Amino acid sequence: MLPWKLTNLLECRGVKIIVCIKRVPNTETRIKLLEGHSQISSEGVKYITSPYDEFALEAGIRTKEAQESGTVTALTLGDDGAQENLRNALALGADQGILLKGLVTMDGLATAKVLAKELASAGPDLVLTGVKAGDDDQQQVGPMMAALLDYRCATNVTSFRIDGSMAICQRQIEGGTEVIELPLPAVITVTKGEFEPRFPSLKGIMSAKKKPLAIKDVEVPESHLIVSGLEHPPGRNGIHIVEEGLGGVPELVRLLREEAKVL
Repeated sequence: MLPWKLTNLLECRGVKIIVCIKRVPNTETRIKLLEGHSQISSEGVKYITSPYDEFALEAGIRTKEAQESGTVTALTLGDDGAQENLRNALALGADQGILLKGLVTMDGLATAKVLAKELASAGPDLVLTGVKAGDDDQQQVGPMMAALLDYRCATNVTSFRIDGSMAICQRQIEGGTEVIELPLPAVITVTKGEFEPRFPSLKGIMSAKKKPLAIKDVEVPESHLIVSGLEHPPGRNGIHIVEEGLGGVPELVRLLREEAKVL
């Protein structure tokens, strides 16, 4: 579509935004590993929406509010438990939710393929997601979705605005701020910056119950990523107090070399 035609279309119906979110274990939850140490036990685990996806959702809602038009859809891949995350997104201001019910995998490409298929069918102007997931930290799915959809892509974005058929993005780089202009449709991965997440209001929580939430069964492609093992980070050693002055230097050097292993 020609840029001026897209601009006219967006002015008529507003920007169609889809925010991809992920259900992840709460960072304060004590994680238990299953036998074999290749999977995490779900027993006693509390789940939240990935914090970076919360930035993306806030960005989508603010964009709709700024334009006073358009729609925001929250999209996720997961099991029935992810409905709670979608309902929370609806309470915050999303217009509808879509749950792609299928096996969650650590293979970023498999996940991107499932999401991209749904996105291609929906035809959004703007796809937002967190720069990375709070559990696997891979930073892959956003750019992979853009490649599969043949959309432009900007990553690690701290702020953006829509100007006609363009997305004007900012991201922090060493020594300054980089400004990127992307023609829509586009995929933007959002990081901490301007879009501090809001809290749901009572009115939002009540209205979320009436908003549409679609559940679609999907088949996730076979994963080509094999998790050979997971392990807890090593425990922290106790605090060592060394003698003040030059007399404590040999012991300090020994601790740095033998225990901290930084020398």
